[in-house]
Amino acid sequence: MASLGTPAFRLYLLRHARAAWAEPGQSDFDRSLDDDGFAEAEVIAEEAADQGYKPALIFSSTAARCRQTAEPFHRSVSQDLTIEHVDQLYSGTIDAYAELAFASRQETSVMIVGHNPMIEELFHRLVGKEIAEAAAPFGYPTAGLAILDFDERPSEDAYAGACLAGFMTPRPAR
Repeated sequence: MASLGTPAFRLYLLRHARAAWAEPGQSDFDRSLDDDGFAEAEVIAEEAADQGYKPALIFSSTAARCRQTAEPFHRSVSQDLTIEHVDQLYSGTIDAYAELAFASRQETSVMIVGHNPMIEELFHRLVGKEIAEAAAPFGYPTAGLAILDFDERPSEDAYAGACLAGFMTPRPAR
């Protein structure tokens, strides 16, 4: 359980915002956000910044809908915020997500912008089923943002024991 104050490490898990259905002949990878999704991405970035949630580094899936979800953080957090686009977040395993999130680096706060089911599975693994289901009773929503604090810096091999510091969504739960 993380203590009050500044955590040793903070992880932000952001599921991409609402995407449009694929056009005929269009790949899943190239699906863009729909109008509601673009609005969700803007709202979640602004609300996160307003509450002082500011990742030092963002890793985003290379899929169009994830890149479009991550981009508003440049406007809301900082134009200097680095967003790295990572292929393995599109179809990678939960271990690939954890390896990227918890790799040894100087930043003490990282955001992962990715896809379900990996975002939801990692969330469950980090906070436990009971807390995860209380925070997201209908499953991990599009544009849902979990803020997870750690008392000790996790590693890619040992990363349990997160404290849920916050869970945000740009719309009320259904």
